[in-house]
Amino acid sequence: MPHRISTHTEPGTPGWGSLALFAAAAGLAASAVYVHAKKRAAEQANPAQGQVIEIDGVRLHYLERGEGSPLVLLHGNGLHSEDFALSGLLDAAAASHRVIVFDRPGFGHSERPADTSWTPEAQARLIYKALRALGVERPVIVGHSWGTLVALALALDYPRYVRAMTLVSGYYYPTMRLDAPLASAPAMPLLGQLLRHTVAPLLGRLMWPALARRMFGPAPVPERFNRFPEWMSLRPAQLGASAAESGMLMPAAARLSQRYGELRLPIALLAGCEDRVVSPEAHALRFHQDVPHSDLQLEEGCGHMLHYAHPEAIMAAVARLEVGARAGYAHIPPWAQQDTGATLH
Repeated sequence: MPHRISTHTEPGTPGWGSLALFAAAAGLAASAVYVHAKKRAAEQANPAQGQVIEIDGVRLHYLERGEGSPLVLLHGNGLHSEDFALSGLLDAAAASHRVIVFDRPGFGHSERPADTSWTPEAQARLIYKALRALGVERPVIVGHSWGTLVALALALDYPRYVRAMTLVSGYYYPTMRLDAPLASAPAMPLLGQLLRHTVAPLLGRLMWPALARRMFGPAPVPERFNRFPEWMSLRPAQLGASAAESGMLMPAAARLSQRYGELRLPIALLAGCEDRVVSPEAHALRFHQDVPHSDLQLEEGCGHMLHYAHPEAIMAAVARLEVGARAGYAHIPPWAQQDTGATLH
């Protein structure tokens, strides 16, 4: 009798393993095609709205608005200059200042060459050179979240250049972040590159609503943030930049915090009392204790995205800083609060 040949493969046999491997490879390939298509669509739908300046071979994209004394805005990790536009802070600042908003290296439409470790100090050096090339002298720097580390590096490394700075929702000390290992995984060599081009953007898109709620909580996510182009942040290159910054967050804060005693310029600190991303007690309050000439303002009912909730509070802090700086004060004198109509909490 003829022998019957079975084509059924039991799980655990070499044939089953080959099929599973083939299915996984096919899934990754399909993910890569989808991610590449979403990346192209996002870039076509969100072309650069500002200008580009090349510094040390790096192309930096920036927006410039308004007239008056110079004010520089530095965004947080995972975002780009559009964040300040949607929040209303850019328009509020441009009413009285010459405002420059950079896409930091690797974010938005700015390059991030792989041959450089883009620490806060390296970014500060690049932005300093860019500002000088643009004819900007003695600016006030406003940094949000990760951008506060770049602002601090600017003030520490170029103390005669920065006139004053406002730090919003900053991470200033190397406190433990349980999300850091997972968030930094896409920056790993080889495996990270595979993740960035396949599953990481898809997971990021699934997690985006929850991440937004965490950033804005306890307040609801504002309707205007829904216009933020999330796929611009989920592109493989920007995911790599975000992951790298997650990985260097603690060592960067540890390094910079050793130098806070060098700070002599006027400083305003703002934080949401109910920030779910960065503890105001462990960071803003501690910084204020270590740098007692700083001006601390805590906002009730606010989370990490303070520039959406109270852009006017940030600009009031900038106004107080400028009054104090013009008078030659390192701190903000009490009468400066009265002159600007600001209220400290």
